[in-house]
Amino acid sequence: MNKLVLKPGKEKSLLRRHPWIFSGAVAEVRGNPGVGETVQVCSAQGAFLASAAYSPKSQIRARAWSFREAEVIDQAWLEAKVGAAIAYRRALFPRAPEPHGVRLLHGEADGLPGLVADRYGDTVVMQVASAGAEFWRETLADALLAQTGCARIYERSDLEVRELEGLPSRSGPMRGGEPPEFLEIAEAGPPALRFRVDVESGQKTGFYLDQRDNRALVAREAPGKDVLNCFCYTGSFTVSALAGGATTVLSVDSSAEALRLARENVALNGLDPERTEWLESDVFKALRLLRDRGRSFDLVILDPPKFAPTASHAERAARAYKDINLWGFKLLRPGGTLVTFSCSGGISPDLFQKIVAGAALDAGVEARLTQRLGAAPDHPLLLSFPESEYLKGLVCRIS
Repeated sequence: MNKLVLKPGKEKSLLRRHPWIFSGAVAEVRGNPGVGETVQVCSAQGAFLASAAYSPKSQIRARAWSFREAEVIDQAWLEAKVGAAIAYRRALFPRAPEPHGVRLLHGEADGLPGLVADRYGDTVVMQVASAGAEFWRETLADALLAQTGCARIYERSDLEVRELEGLPSRSGPMRGGEPPEFLEIAEAGPPALRFRVDVESGQKTGFYLDQRDNRALVAREAPGKDVLNCFCYTGSFTVSALAGGATTVLSVDSSAEALRLARENVALNGLDPERTEWLESDVFKALRLLRDRGRSFDLVILDPPKFAPTASHAERAARAYKDINLWGFKLLRPGGTLVTFSCSGGISPDLFQKIVAGAALDAGVEARLTQRLGAAPDHPLLLSFPESEYLKGLVCRIS
């Protein structure tokens, strides 16, 4: 068995079951492991710490599969991991509406580092972001099809992080041929909603399944309110607000294609288009423009893309988060509510709250935090891997 031997004192994170081994912790590589092959990770004294997938070009030199020496990382082991993850989702949503949208595999939190799989009806969208998941790609795809009974797998391994792993970008049908141009999923609610999903060119795997519970919260907040939805993408929060009884919703996004699909999602749910307003614009510019025009709202939703993929981007991202939250607060009417999110792994929950607090101070408003939000439960958080808490949300009410 090929081995990674750590430098003295570098085993502490593995003893706490954190699954990443960084290059600076490695003293030597014994043997000649290939990209993605399984290696034993040992302490400087030779004690077994983990079985991990080797990635020679990445700063994350290996990602742990297992911390049990007796476990062998093979087809049967991987199939069992996939099966356990899918069984958890079935128990989580025993009466899910069809066609269902659900995250089946959530990377490290399901013991499968660098692998994401989302189900949209009869289609699974798979993202492979690590050398280990790439090595076992075919096995994992077979397991997903066998254990879900889906018709096809579409791959969206077109992530920037693959470059860091020394892997090429890849996107396209993997099993079962091309999917329809748009898939459709249903959410139970309340309110019960339906959405069209573009798995070929949409963001992430096509849809933000992680915001499922937060869409329901927005619906509860919306009755009788004028709503501003920024970075609206395909309009899931817009649809939720309208279905919940919002008086009006202004939706802003820089993508004309996303706004077109957002309009279709409003129509799909039989909602009144006269209560909607659409603005194709850079959100940073739009927020200032709306303020200059004297617009104001009862509920403002800020769900921007990832500003800080890693901690090294945090300082610049913090300025962007503060800017949009500052203007979000300024656009609120007295007694209004800001629902604001960060999906940046490089921004901790504590830092995000400090940024929003600073924005409220600079906006001259007194804001109270009434609720913290996160990802839906099919996107679990591994306690030994705090990096998996990527989605952070705050509900803030002003006086």
